[in-house]
This record gives sequence, structure tokens and C-alpha cells, in this order.
Amino acid sequence: MNILITGANGLLGQKLVGLLANQPSVKLTATARGANRLPVADGYTYLAMDITDRQQVLDVITQVRPDAVIHGAAMTDVDKCELDKDGCWAQNVTAVEYIVEACRAVNAFLCHVSTDFIFDGAAGPYTEEAEGNPISFYGWSKYAAEKVVINSGLNWAIARTVLVYGIAHDMSRSNIILWVKKSLEDGKTIKVVTDQFRSPTLAEDLAAGCALIAQKRATGIFNISGKEVLTPHEMAIQTADYFGLDKSLITEATAATFTQTARRPPRTGFIIDKARTELGYDPRSFSEGIALLAEQISGR
Repeated sequence: MNILITGANGLLGQKLVGLLANQPSVKLTATARGANRLPVADGYTYLAMDITDRQQVLDVITQVRPDAVIHGAAMTDVDKCELDKDGCWAQNVTAVEYIVEACRAVNAFLCHVSTDFIFDGAAGPYTEEAEGNPISFYGWSKYAAEKVVINSGLNWAIARTVLVYGIAHDMSRSNIILWVKKSLEDGKTIKVVTDQFRSPTLAEDLAAGCALIAQKRATGIFNISGKEVLTPHEMAIQTADYFGLDKSLITEATAATFTQTARRPPRTGFIIDKARTELGYDPRSFSEGIALLAEQISGR
């Protein structure tokens, strides 16, 4: 199967390449803006592709003629999206229109990655049927992109996910596990919220879910997340427990404690029964995710 992925240099992209590059049944093309920053060199072809450049998108996708496209590239910094609405819309909506157009030209299946931030967080955890009601510009951009995909006339799937964490090569952004571990090791007191609820998703699990969707050409919306709904405070406590660090340094806070540019939905999290049943998706627990990251940190 000929699969093309966008955002190959990002966290999800790196995990997808790691998963698919050496599958004999997959011919893989990895694309991203600029140079190849992937830690592995074999098992795929790399092509530079700026998703905001319509001609480049059309040229690359018509050249590769993929059977399936996994579109993971996006502007995901929620506060930055609030401050740079034009940039956010160009990357998260207009780019999806270009990818849809290119997929249509080669009759490719499209798996589009979306987010729990399309919801207002009043009534999570959510099933696939729940109606979106975004409360941030990032959420609106991703909700608009879903509508583009749904109305595209393609064979499509939307993989919605929540709070993706993991370790990638050459990545600047941290995640809650690494942040808690480092802070507590340095003896710092940290404030962690108790009034937000999420289903933290290991990047390897999200990659596995997207690959299952693409390889099965499973159509429709799928919740691809972790299987538990936890507060960041609970995630911090589990992290401290795993690494044997001082939990007394973790103090409870509410979202109101922090000033953030964009609003966050208070209670999301996903019900993943559909992905389990239809795809055979089987994510790790958060504690298993911590163990995997610990293994990766120590380089075993």
C-alpha cells in the first residue's frame, strides 16, 4: 500500500515513520516543510512539502499517487493560534482544502487528524457522534477542517485525539511526564490543575490508530486516544509515583490560576469503543505510557 504522511518531522509523524517504514506491505512517502529531520533514513522516501503551498501539495501528491494520505501536519499551539489567526487558518483549514483537492485528483483515501478542542468541554468524555462547539480559535480551525473533509466527496476518516505525549528526536516541546519528572528532580514545587479532564494519548498509540485507519481504509470519525480520563494533577501524581519522586512538591491548582491566551475546554476525554471494535485499536494505559517513555529516556 502506497501511503503518504504529512508533518513527518513532528511527534506523530516520527512515530508513523517508525511504525510504517519497515512494513514490507507499505511503500511510504514522508513529507514535511523544509529538510528531513527524521532520525531514521531507511524504508521511506522523503519529499519537502509545504502544506500551505497549493501547487506544491498538488505536485507532490500527484507525483506520489498515494493510496492513502495521513494528514497529521497542523498548527497546534493553542495560544499561538489565538494570536496568529491568519497563520492558523492557512495551516489548519486552507491547507486541508489543498490536500483534499490533491487526494481527489489521485483518488486517495484521506485520514485527517483532529482534536478534542472542537468541543466546549461541558459534557466529556465524548463519543464520535457528539456535536462540536469550539471555544478557541484553534478549536474553530480544526472544526472547520473536519467540515472540509466530511464534505470532500473522498473516502475519508477523521482521527480525533487528545493531549498527545511522547518523546521525539530533535523536538523542542516537552510533555507533562518530562516536565513533572524534571521539576521534581530539581526540587521545584509545581502547580497542576485538578479541574481539567483529558484522555492522555501516547504518540505511538495515535500512530497505530492512524495506520489502522489507513490500512483498513476505515471511513468515518474515530476517537483515537488513551483509554483513561485523568486530570493533569492525577497524571503528575502517577508520574511521581513511577519515578519515585517527592509528591509533596505537587500542589493542586485550578485553571483560573493560570493566564492563558486561549480558553481550554474543561472536561473532554474520549470514549474509544468504536475504534476498539472496528479497528482493533488497543491503547496503553497512562502508567504503561510512562514506562515506555522511561525506557526511551534511558535509551534502552
